[in-house]
Amino acid sequence: MVDSERIQNPWMASEQTAVQMNAQPSDSTKCFSPPPPLQSSDSYKLGIGERAFSAAGAAVLSAIIVNPLDVAKTRLQAQAAGVAYSHPLSNMTGRMACFGPNMMFADLRCSPSCTRAGIHGTVSLCPPECFRYKGTLDVLYKIIQQEGFSMLWRGTNAGLALAVPTVGIYLPCYDIFRNWLEEFTTKSAPTTTPYVPLVAGSLARSLACATCYPIELAKTRMQAFQETQIGKKPPGVFQTLLDVVSHFKSTNSPQSSLQGYRVLWTGMGAQLARDVPFSAICWSTLEPTRRKLLNLVGGDDATALSVLGANFSAGFVAGTIAAGATCPLDVAKTRRQIERDPVRALKMSTRQTLMEVWRDGGLKGLFTGLGPRVGRAGPSVGIVVSFYEVVKFVLHNQYNTS
Repeated sequence: MVDSERIQNPWMASEQTAVQMNAQPSDSTKCFSPPPPLQSSDSYKLGIGERAFSAAGAAVLSAIIVNPLDVAKTRLQAQAAGVAYSHPLSNMTGRMACFGPNMMFADLRCSPSCTRAGIHGTVSLCPPECFRYKGTLDVLYKIIQQEGFSMLWRGTNAGLALAVPTVGIYLPCYDIFRNWLEEFTTKSAPTTTPYVPLVAGSLARSLACATCYPIELAKTRMQAFQETQIGKKPPGVFQTLLDVVSHFKSTNSPQSSLQGYRVLWTGMGAQLARDVPFSAICWSTLEPTRRKLLNLVGGDDATALSVLGANFSAGFVAGTIAAGATCPLDVAKTRRQIERDPVRALKMSTRQTLMEVWRDGGLKGLFTGLGPRVGRAGPSVGIVVSFYEVVKFVLHNQYNTS
């Protein structure tokens, strides 16, 4: 195992020292080099299956906890892009009220205590300003009042469907890429070793993003748009993707209908433009931070609690910094994913989208949703990384004592 892995996982240092004292040099090299050997408990090193299991569990926990902030961020960015929000019953009530004053009477106030509602025909209706979001807490409050508490977890099924394969690919691949690159650079180019987390994080995130992107597209659209069909279950991930494909085919000639499934990857360039620098910044910040924290809290005698605390703190700091730095790219990603015109969506580039955002809202527009994005990313990265490392720690000790 390379030096960085020993520093990152100090609980493995004493075991490795004992193995090296009782083994020939060639055996020691074999025990601590990828691919991980499965010959004995003393030489056990977590494989891709165990790493994927650890990462998937972390992803599920994170997706459930931070989903309301993800919804708030998406709604703020979609509103800035021109998506209009109103009472879910407003369209249906407007159509029914035109049949006569005795047909129905509806109360479409934003909340029971609102005093700004006026009577329009037979409908008690709040002005549009009541349905505009003014900040993170305002989004959360109005969603609960107007759509119900459960809507704060809109898209959680997509988030779970996305998180398990994405993080199950991302974190294990990051570990593998980092170990390979650090072993290579330590031998051939030691001066480049500090840049290994940046490269490994970027490669792993690109692979995970390209594999699971359609689910990310569905999640964003589910969170951005209100469900207006009252009494009907909101469409899930599969139905949302079918609607995207069918809308594209209905607005294009038969010759281009074969490109319908290409629309499922609309905006992937913006996603990569956001995620690759996010991963590069996050991991290059996280690695040195958690190494210092692990040395402070445990060293060779690290416990599961100290591993949890050090990794969560480092992940929280790294995720917060990376989320703030990449917020403009996240705004561009959301705007491309919610674009209603499929032809325009396929032609737009990330650069053009950023220029539109700058023209429409300036610097403030580029950082729309910064609060909920940072509030989501910091705890999310902390939860994922700490849970992942603790499960690795427990599994390692279990195999080591068996």
